[in-house]
Amino acid sequence: MTTTPSVAIGEPVPPFSVASTQGNITLEALKGRQAVLYFYPKDNTPGCTTQAQGFRDHHDDFLAAGARILGVSRDSLKSHENFIARHVLPFALISDADEQLCQLFGVIKMKNMYGKQVRGIERSTFLIDAGGVLRREWRGLRVPGHVEAVLQAVRQGG
Repeated sequence: MTTTPSVAIGEPVPPFSVASTQGNITLEALKGRQAVLYFYPKDNTPGCTTQAQGFRDHHDDFLAAGARILGVSRDSLKSHENFIARHVLPFALISDADEQLCQLFGVIKMKNMYGKQVRGIERSTFLIDAGGVLRREWRGLRVPGHVEAVLQAVRQGG
Protein backbone atom coordinates (compact mmCIF):
# COMPACT_ATOMS: atom_id res chain seq x y z
CA MET A 1 0.00 0.00 0.00
CA THR A 2 1.74 3.10 -1.27
CA THR A 3 0.02 6.46 -1.44
CA THR A 4 -0.13 8.19 -4.81
CA PRO A 5 1.28 11.71 -4.80
CA SER A 6 -1.07 14.60 -5.55
CA VAL A 7 1.72 16.67 -7.06
CA ALA A 8 4.21 15.91 -9.83
CA ILE A 9 7.50 17.46 -10.87
CA GLY A 10 6.90 20.65 -12.84
CA GLU A 11 3.49 21.26 -11.25
CA PRO A 12 2.53 23.80 -8.59
CA VAL A 13 2.29 22.32 -5.10
CA PRO A 14 -1.31 22.60 -3.82
CA PRO A 15 -1.80 25.01 -0.90
CA PHE A 16 -1.23 23.59 2.57
CA SER A 17 -1.15 24.76 6.17
CA VAL A 18 0.65 22.66 8.80
CA ALA A 19 1.84 22.94 12.39
CA SER A 20 5.57 23.17 13.00
CA THR A 21 8.01 23.90 15.79
CA GLN A 22 8.21 27.46 14.41
CA GLY A 23 4.44 28.01 14.20
CA ASN A 24 2.03 27.40 11.36
CA ILE A 25 3.65 26.98 7.93
CA THR A 26 1.82 27.53 4.66
CA LEU A 27 2.90 27.06 1.07
CA GLU A 28 2.23 30.77 0.53
CA ALA A 29 4.69 31.69 3.29
CA LEU A 30 7.39 29.54 1.67
CA LYS A 31 7.17 31.34 -1.67
CA GLY A 32 9.99 33.71 -2.53
CA ARG A 33 12.80 31.20 -1.99
CA GLN A 34 13.35 27.51 -2.53
CA ALA A 35 12.10 25.06 0.09
CA VAL A 36 13.51 21.63 0.89
CA LEU A 37 10.90 19.35 2.49
CA TYR A 38 12.49 16.19 3.79
CA PHE A 39 10.24 13.41 5.08
CA TYR A 40 11.64 10.97 7.62
CA PRO A 41 10.11 8.10 9.61
CA LYS A 42 10.75 8.96 13.26
CA ASP A 43 12.54 11.37 15.59
CA ASN A 44 15.65 10.11 17.41
CA THR A 45 16.16 6.96 15.34
CA PRO A 46 19.66 6.34 13.91
CA GLY A 47 19.05 7.08 10.20
CA CYS A 48 16.72 10.00 10.90
CA THR A 49 19.18 11.52 13.37
CA THR A 50 22.07 11.22 10.89
CA GLN A 51 19.93 12.83 8.18
CA ALA A 52 18.83 15.71 10.43
CA GLN A 53 22.43 16.30 11.51
CA GLY A 54 23.47 16.45 7.84
CA PHE A 55 20.89 19.13 7.10
CA ARG A 56 21.95 20.91 10.31
CA ASP A 57 25.62 20.82 9.36
CA HIS A 58 24.88 22.28 5.91
CA HIS A 59 22.14 24.67 7.06
CA ASP A 60 24.19 27.82 6.40
CA ASP A 61 25.03 26.53 2.90
CA PHE A 62 21.33 26.03 2.14
CA LEU A 63 20.50 29.52 3.43
CA ALA A 64 23.30 31.03 1.33
CA ALA A 65 21.89 29.22 -1.73
CA GLY A 66 18.44 30.69 -1.03
CA ALA A 67 16.67 27.66 0.41
CA ARG A 68 14.76 26.90 3.57
CA ILE A 69 14.87 23.40 5.12
CA LEU A 70 11.83 21.77 6.71
CA GLY A 71 11.76 18.28 8.22
CA VAL A 72 8.46 16.37 8.18
CA SER A 73 7.34 13.32 10.15
CA ARG A 74 4.21 12.11 11.90
CA ASP A 75 5.75 12.74 15.33
CA SER A 76 4.16 15.25 17.72
CA LEU A 77 5.43 18.81 18.15
CA LYS A 78 6.64 17.84 21.63
CA SER A 79 8.69 14.99 20.18
CA HIS A 80 10.05 17.37 17.51
CA GLU A 81 10.99 19.97 20.13
CA ASN A 82 12.97 17.33 22.05
CA PHE A 83 14.66 16.18 18.82
CA ILE A 84 15.60 19.78 17.96
CA ALA A 85 16.98 20.44 21.47
CA ARG A 86 18.94 17.20 21.58
CA HIS A 87 20.61 17.74 18.17
CA VAL A 88 20.61 21.58 17.97
CA LEU A 89 18.60 21.68 14.75
CA PRO A 90 18.26 25.22 13.34
CA PHE A 91 15.24 24.53 11.12
CA ALA A 92 11.56 23.83 11.70
CA LEU A 93 10.13 20.34 12.00
CA ILE A 94 6.55 19.82 10.82
CA SER A 95 4.22 17.54 12.74
CA ASP A 96 2.15 15.76 10.09
CA ALA A 97 0.14 13.57 12.46
CA ASP A 98 -2.92 13.76 10.15
CA GLU A 99 -0.69 12.88 7.17
CA GLN A 100 -1.78 15.91 5.11
CA LEU A 101 1.68 16.42 3.59
CA CYS A 102 2.46 12.68 3.55
CA GLN A 103 -0.62 12.14 1.36
CA LEU A 104 0.09 15.19 -0.81
CA PHE A 105 3.60 13.94 -1.61
CA GLY A 106 2.73 10.21 -1.57
CA VAL A 107 5.35 9.09 0.95
CA ILE A 108 3.34 6.53 2.97
CA LYS A 109 4.10 2.91 2.16
CA MET A 110 4.18 -0.56 3.69
CA LYS A 111 7.61 -1.35 5.15
CA ASN A 112 9.19 -4.32 6.88
CA MET A 113 10.20 -3.65 10.48
CA TYR A 114 11.60 -6.51 12.48
CA GLY A 115 9.78 -9.02 10.27
CA LYS A 116 6.40 -7.27 10.48
CA GLN A 117 4.63 -5.19 7.83
CA VAL A 118 4.04 -1.64 9.09
CA ARG A 119 2.66 1.46 7.43
CA GLY A 120 5.22 4.27 7.51
CA ILE A 121 6.99 7.13 5.81
CA GLU A 122 9.39 6.33 3.00
CA ARG A 123 12.44 8.58 3.46
CA SER A 124 11.98 11.19 0.71
CA THR A 125 13.00 14.77 -0.08
CA PHE A 126 11.31 17.35 -2.30
CA LEU A 127 12.62 20.62 -3.70
CA ILE A 128 10.04 23.36 -4.26
CA ASP A 129 11.08 26.44 -6.19
CA ALA A 130 10.47 30.05 -5.14
CA GLY A 131 7.19 30.09 -7.08
CA GLY A 132 5.77 27.02 -5.33
CA VAL A 133 6.46 24.51 -8.15
CA LEU A 134 7.87 21.05 -7.38
CA ARG A 135 11.27 20.85 -9.11
CA ARG A 136 12.97 17.69 -7.79
CA GLU A 137 12.20 14.62 -5.72
CA TRP A 138 14.32 11.93 -4.13
CA ARG A 139 12.40 8.84 -3.00
CA GLY A 140 13.48 5.76 -1.08
CA LEU A 141 16.83 7.40 -0.56
CA ARG A 142 19.86 6.43 1.46
CA VAL A 143 21.21 8.96 3.95
CA PRO A 144 24.95 9.01 3.03
CA GLY A 145 25.60 11.72 0.43
CA HIS A 146 21.96 12.73 0.19
CA VAL A 147 22.19 16.16 1.84
CA GLU A 148 25.05 17.09 -0.48
CA ALA A 149 23.03 16.01 -3.55
CA VAL A 150 20.09 18.17 -2.44
CA LEU A 151 22.40 21.13 -1.79
CA GLN A 152 23.87 20.77 -5.29
CA ALA A 153 20.34 20.79 -6.79
CA VAL A 154 19.44 23.89 -4.76
CA ARG A 155 22.57 25.67 -5.98
CA GLN A 156 21.60 24.81 -9.55
CA GLY A 157 18.16 26.35 -9.00
CA GLY A 158 16.29 23.07 -8.91
